[in-house]
Amino acid sequence: MSAARGTAAFYRLDNTVQRYDWGSTSALQDLLGLEADGRPAAELWMGAHPLAPSSLAPVRGDADQGAGTASSGTLLDLVRAEPAAVLGTRVLDTYGPRLPFLLKVLAAERALSLQVHPHPHRARAGFNRENREGVPRDSPICSFHDDQHKPEMVVAMTRFEGLSGFRRPQRALELLDGLDGELVARMRAALAARPTEAGVRDAFTLALHARSGPDVAADLERTVASVRSRQALRSRRADATVLSLAEQHPGDPGAVVSLLLNRVTLEPGESMFVPSGHVHAYLSGCAVEVMASSDNVLRAGLTTKRVDVDALLECATCAPGPAARPRVSVDAGSGLSTYRPPVAEFALTAGRVRAGGAVALPDAGPRVVLCLAGEVVLAAGADGELRLARGESVLVPHAAGPLTVRGDGHVVVAYVP
Repeated sequence: MSAARGTAAFYRLDNTVQRYDWGSTSALQDLLGLEADGRPAAELWMGAHPLAPSSLAPVRGDADQGAGTASSGTLLDLVRAEPAAVLGTRVLDTYGPRLPFLLKVLAAERALSLQVHPHPHRARAGFNRENREGVPRDSPICSFHDDQHKPEMVVAMTRFEGLSGFRRPQRALELLDGLDGELVARMRAALAARPTEAGVRDAFTLALHARSGPDVAADLERTVASVRSRQALRSRRADATVLSLAEQHPGDPGAVVSLLLNRVTLEPGESMFVPSGHVHAYLSGCAVEVMASSDNVLRAGLTTKRVDVDALLECATCAPGPAARPRVSVDAGSGLSTYRPPVAEFALTAGRVRAGGAVALPDAGPRVVLCLAGEVVLAAGADGELRLARGESVLVPHAAGPLTVRGDGHVVVAYVP
């Protein structure tokens, strides 16, 4: 299939860099070839979310023969103007005229907030409630920026550290044992009384509500001092996490909450899935992140942004269990990995393309392709080719048809499975 009349085979993207305070001062700058100026750069957004839709950039260079594209407007505008050609009938019928996923590169030098993303019905209810109350979407007191859920998946580019989901109650009790402080004593008592999901929720709730207490900073200082002084090998990594978070966010109970959560390390190429309702916090490292196209984040701490404990607790799942992982398969011919989480909006194919023949990529629906290293050439149907270098990205609409890549570089493709 060739691109429909009026629809290009490729649309180069100019993407927004979000400069949150936890971002790296070098990683995204290096990827994009930007001059490091000491300011943090946290996330690169590739998609059509209304908050920061990618701009459509003019095609550059002789290698883009046949790959005509619009030179102005945004990806959001394009999806709304040509939904069938960009999305395809299957995606359009399922999600309406919207790109259902958002691709990001995340570069964390410091910890992100302790957070949860709401389930679909919670997102709709919260968004509608704030609309009725007249809360502006750009207001600092806004918790629900849209009416969508936000399951997400990360694939590590470097060693990537995080917290995700609740530990077994018995293990959490072991980590809390022997620590000084009134809050941790109450958390231990709640878990010991009910070493179940209910007890986990009780201990978590106690910690989150403690942030508004009059003496919480002094109490947490005692707890952190006792963490620093103990020498138990069985808790070395968990204790180091508490100390790091307490240094970044003094007086925040989120540092102690980390003892309730699974500590996760991903090596490059490894992945983690975060379902809606899953309590998590990314700590450090670089990763490709793909999610349902939403910016709904309910925060409970470890942040200077709005904290909405009640909304978070309403949405949070407190069942103990390991961090979730997507299904991963490796194509024997190309060596590319495909990451399939248990959601319908998104999947990823990623890996190193080696010099040689062309490799098939996902062949239908809207596809966002990012080059992380080296240089590759995309080809779609009879409509020409497009060269992608490190840090460059492109939308390939459904109407472009089957897609292949060749060259020598690392590519990431987000698509609707």
